[in-house]
Amino acid sequence: MPDFPVPRFDQFYRHAELTQLLADYAAARPELVKLRSIGKSHEGRDIWLLTLTHTRTGPDTDKPAFWVDGNIHAAELTASTACLYWLHWLVSHYGGSGETGRQATQLLDTRAVYVVPRLNPDGAELALADKPRHIRSGTRPYPFDEPQVDGLTVEDADGDGRILSMRIADPHGGWKKHAQQPRLLVPREPGDFGGEYFRVMPEGTLKNFDGLQVKVNPNREGLDLNRNFPAYWRQEFEQGGAGPYPTSEPEVRAMVDFIVKHPNIGAALSFHTHSGVILRPMGTQSDDDMTPEDLWIYKRLSDLGAKLSGYPAISIFHDFKYHPKEIITGTQDWIYEHLGALFWTVELWAPNREAGITDYDWIHWYREHPPEHDLKLLQWSDEQCAGLAHVDWYPFQHPQLGAVELGGWDKMNYWRNPPPALREREVARFPGWMAQIALSLPKLEVLRTEVRALGEDCWRVRFAVANSGWLPAYVSKRALERKVARGVVFNIQLPEGVSLVGGVERIVGPQLEGHAPKNSLQAFLPNPGITADRAVGEWVVRGPRGARIGLSARADRAGAVSAEVTLD
Repeated sequence: MPDFPVPRFDQFYRHAELTQLLADYAAARPELVKLRSIGKSHEGRDIWLLTLTHTRTGPDTDKPAFWVDGNIHAAELTASTACLYWLHWLVSHYGGSGETGRQATQLLDTRAVYVVPRLNPDGAELALADKPRHIRSGTRPYPFDEPQVDGLTVEDADGDGRILSMRIADPHGGWKKHAQQPRLLVPREPGDFGGEYFRVMPEGTLKNFDGLQVKVNPNREGLDLNRNFPAYWRQEFEQGGAGPYPTSEPEVRAMVDFIVKHPNIGAALSFHTHSGVILRPMGTQSDDDMTPEDLWIYKRLSDLGAKLSGYPAISIFHDFKYHPKEIITGTQDWIYEHLGALFWTVELWAPNREAGITDYDWIHWYREHPPEHDLKLLQWSDEQCAGLAHVDWYPFQHPQLGAVELGGWDKMNYWRNPPPALREREVARFPGWMAQIALSLPKLEVLRTEVRALGEDCWRVRFAVANSGWLPAYVSKRALERKVARGVVFNIQLPEGVSLVGGVERIVGPQLEGHAPKNSLQAFLPNPGITADRAVGEWVVRGPRGARIGLSARADRAGAVSAEVTLD
């Protein structure tokens, strides 16, 4: 058997390296890891999916499943690292001792995990190029395919592998040096005059510069793959980057096709960067408009995530809008609103919090914050990042602008992503929580089989099953409202010489509740559904003694079970 892979969590893998690493996992533990491509990216790269489950305990499609993806946005590379860490955590701890070993073993024996470490391989490859560019998402030109003929294109102008800022001394500039720390630029105050001021723009190159006007071009690649999902899709004038129609982009279509064809997926999580928060639905509506039972489940599991990870758990609609009057739509709406599965986004990494900045707004801080915060961040850069998070300004002869200075915050390597030494620490926060989500999924189990003689060749057959999971078999009330989750379905398989006298070959039974308590023991009224986690399929058959009959039951999100009984 090949050696077990030892990944590097302090580096980002290029596509070819990532492909080899994933293949090495599949080769080293074939009973636990299967690797397949679910589609091709715009540029023709494979979108790799790992199926993690112990195949000796049944196929993945017969088990409740948890979906995890990362790196839908091009430069959010730590999201891919988080998926790799989750993969390594599950496989390396399987069969081990202690609580972690028991948890990983139980998970892979009874559940399936689908992992797509890099949903957007093209965008990631561009971010990792020798001369990088940092686009939002996919690399397909959109909404127009012609190249820019003028303006500033954001890219690495001096060839050092970083994209920083450019500053030019200008009496009309909007920035000035901090009075106590001249390495920092701070906003010019209202009424300021007579000082040294700077005009600041992203590092990049210009076409057809007239010596006066600089227009920063939008990226030619204007897609945002997270806005291309079917639920609440909106045109470009309402939400930029959404694409010409839902699932127009091959990366999103590959994900949607796979999830739709795998109704056993009851929960999903997507890794992004950055803000250091756990986000839960809904994106388009208030908590007041959410089904109360679903809100209760979300809060319970999200609070558990906050406790185990140290990240605050917040609502997208209430706490994470880019603008107070706008909503954000994306994966969360499709998976929860359309499919009724649970979904979370994890925004990895908070450099602000790392520097000791607390009690700030997740979004609006990037619009405006006090200079004291910049001082704390500069100190963090100096003391914890060897001065690399904030690059001191240095002269550069720009091919179009002439003499400029380059410097400022290295957003790719210290803001969108943690510095190399902190990446493993950051992604290691989540496997414990993710394991508990997966183990909370509904799980169908056989309770009992019964055969009772009703006459010389007439028999009553009963097949009892139960949901052993914390969550109900339908997972959410939204799934019931959307009619996407059937109750448990019983089937009987009759051999030759045995006929059905009472009942039907396929019985659609009730919805099965989970073992999550519906009220406390101090509640005045008892829970009426004491055995609502159980269901029974019953038939009357005619056949000879000794005949063997197959029984099966399936609940889409709780898996499948089977048994065989003998007429005796």
